[in-house]
Amino acid sequence: MTILSININKIALIRNSRGRNYPDVAAFAARCLDFGAGGITLHPRPDQRHARYSDVAELAKLCQARGVELNVEGYPTPEFLAVVKQYRPAQCTLVPDAPDQLTSDHGWDLDKDAEFLRPILAELKALNIRSSLFVDYTTQDMAKARAIGADRVELYTEPYAETFASDANAAILAGFAAAAQRAQDAGLGVNAGHDLNLDNLGLFLTIPNILEVSIGHAFVVECLEMGMQQVLQNYSRLCTPHAAQ
Repeated sequence: MTILSININKIALIRNSRGRNYPDVAAFAARCLDFGAGGITLHPRPDQRHARYSDVAELAKLCQARGVELNVEGYPTPEFLAVVKQYRPAQCTLVPDAPDQLTSDHGWDLDKDAEFLRPILAELKALNIRSSLFVDYTTQDMAKARAIGADRVELYTEPYAETFASDANAAILAGFAAAAQRAQDAGLGVNAGHDLNLDNLGLFLTIPNILEVSIGHAFVVECLEMGMQQVLQNYSRLCTPHAAQ
């Protein structure tokens, strides 16, 4: 079974637009878990324009109480790492976001960024926090991620989503399958995320042993269209048949 981790950044963005705690991010996360989500993802950026560092404390408490995983992702600034070290989520996904970046749009360069990432990954390991590196599917030497201390990689899936239902998609999907295999052969777990949705997730999960997918933007849009309970039921059906080993 692939774990569905709901990214609730967009709920935090709606909250912040009104200046008070409505919608309540933790309460929304709890409802996601009630309706079948397998975990929660949060991506606080340095300007905290949606998710805030203070949200991590509440969500860590919620996920611990529910026995599910919290995945905190972001660029490893000192402030970000201090929050991660304090609340110790199950997983920390490191993403190469610039401070003013609208959304994630590329993975780490495992050659250029290796020495920057190595001590950070060592710190996470010492705290028993599973680490994941956001990577492009075109990354050839996935073993470098393992060599510098990562436990998993998260495949950046926008190229797949952009070409979904086009003639180019079969080749792109094959490229992602090959990337997942390279990572697994190197001893890494494989996660995936970015622009996955109810339409394209099922085909993507024909790739064997995807351990976790994180979905946020599309999930919120689909909830507006169909309601949260129905959307989570639909995602659960997509995730369950594809057993992650």
